[in-house]
Amino acid sequence: MSDQEDVWIPLVDEPIGSIVSQIQEETPEIDRLVASPHRILAFRTFAYIRIGILLGQLLVDHDVPEYDGTETWIEALLRDPRHKEAVVQELRAVAEEVAADPRYAEEEPMGPDDEARERFLEFARKQLG
Repeated sequence: MSDQEDVWIPLVDEPIGSIVSQIQEETPEIDRLVASPHRILAFRTFAYIRIGILLGQLLVDHDVPEYDGTETWIEALLRDPRHKEAVVQELRAVAEEVAADPRYAEEEPMGPDDEARERFLEFARKQLG
């Protein structure tokens, strides 16, 4: 990346950032789609915006229990499997759109690919077993 400018990925500790990170961890296909630095930056930027909008729509369309200090309105909404699935689908859509962007076509993924991981596992098995 010496010819390219630095990539900054925002650190988000807010509920939306946590939701995006959690679902990204639970959905490996998203990571495969957005495996380069610029794709991750674009994915997270648009994911935070679109998930925020989606959660706002869900809040307007669905009643949540009165706040009693035990959970946030976002947690209350996401307890409903339909709402969580809507969030997962929106994140997949964002990842697919970012992955299809031709500006990122030449970027290499971060970290080792599946073949490199397999070679390492085989090496580790021989060395340790």
